[in-house]
Amino acid sequence: MAIAIVDYGMGNLHSVGKAVERLGYEALVTGDREAILAADGVILPGVGAFGDAMVHLRETGLDVVVKEAAAGTKPLLGICLGMQLLFSSSEEHGEHEGLDILPGKVVRFSRSELKVPHMGWNRLEFLHPENPLFAGLDAGHVYFVHSYHALTENKGDLLAVTDYGHPVTAIVGRGSNFGMQFHPEKSGELGMKLLGNFLSLTEASV
Repeated sequence: MAIAIVDYGMGNLHSVGKAVERLGYEALVTGDREAILAADGVILPGVGAFGDAMVHLRETGLDVVVKEAAAGTKPLLGICLGMQLLFSSSEEHGEHEGLDILPGKVVRFSRSELKVPHMGWNRLEFLHPENPLFAGLDAGHVYFVHSYHALTENKGDLLAVTDYGHPVTAIVGRGSNFGMQFHPEKSGELGMKLLGNFLSLTEASV
């Protein structure tokens, strides 16, 4: 099974690719449209600023490719900034349009109430434990590093939260499209199991 890891110049490609390979799948780091759409699943990683990421995606035409992949039946996973890019917009350093795959907005944590960025291990709360992404898993801790968080427009898209002064979006999903705000590849056993469950969905979709 081949998993396309979208290369648009702003991703933690190496660590995600190695994690995919450790789980027994082929990791294909690529910016090629045909290769991405032919893969059994797609991962959109991301590290950096939302606006810069969208510029890179648009300049390479990969924004259209990711939307095309999301419109199909093969599983897609956004990780960290990649998850935020799935949303309609972000207020990070101004207003920026996102991929609009999931309705909602990315907003900044309030400086007055919390230490920003939110960095460290926090416990997940599964809101929809019946989702196949959580098959065989118990709630536990995963590793976050972010200064902005997503507000889902549709309550059903919110699959898991963590607590950082208030409930914070941790995992989102609709149909075959998912997002994780944390880094599953850096989140120990639970993170790898969540990534493994996502990869298992690619087999079910074939």
